[in-house]
Amino acid sequence: MKRWVHSVLCVGISILTIFICLITSIEIAAYSNFGFYQKEYEKYNVLDQLDMEMEDVMDVTVYMMAYLRGEEEVLSIEKKIEGEVQDFFHEQDRFHMREVRELFLGGITLRRMACILLIVFCIILFVTKEAWYVMLAGIFQKTLGVFFVVAVGLSAVIITNFSKCFDIFHKIFFDNDLWIFDAKTDFMIRMLPEGFFYDMVIRIGVIFIISLILLFAGSIFLKKKTKKEN
Repeated sequence: MKRWVHSVLCVGISILTIFICLITSIEIAAYSNFGFYQKEYEKYNVLDQLDMEMEDVMDVTVYMMAYLRGEEEVLSIEKKIEGEVQDFFHEQDRFHMREVRELFLGGITLRRMACILLIVFCIILFVTKEAWYVMLAGIFQKTLGVFFVVAVGLSAVIITNFSKCFDIFHKIFFDNDLWIFDAKTDFMIRMLPEGFFYDMVIRIGVIFIISLILLFAGSIFLKKKTKKEN
């Protein structure tokens, strides 16, 4: 098999690995620690905005996240809000969150497909190229370098004007304006202010970067070990 085919396989493996890390970072950030949500609610005075107890707000959060993972079919939970027991979610909430769920579950499906493709590429490379891991490590480092340059530029734009980037994200992934809520009438937007999403993006970014740094370090170790053995 020609060298350029091996190079394409290595680039494909590198891109797939980065994509898998991204989706996994989002999942870890959103689901690994609900204590993060409680800290955010305290930070943005959510309890005062909703006139609810923290226990009830956390119940809503856990239920909402279960819905987004497809573990609940209907987004509806009654809690005492502003002195009255009522459904926390409105019809607009249900419509938008159904679209968010489709987006999230779609990402999980794409990750599964990426994992399968990654395994296939690795098998092909393994059976057709001696010392394939050396070539892969080198190309992964170069691919990661290019990605970091793009990521740094994108991060600078997001940090500089998060509100605009937040709007652009919704306009790209949603074909309606039902993601725009009124804090006067909608409880969900009071629970999840824009600052919360900014902090979540930072959280995802930190987890993502750490995972890539670990992979990068692993690739360096692999190359050095191979050179010593040779």
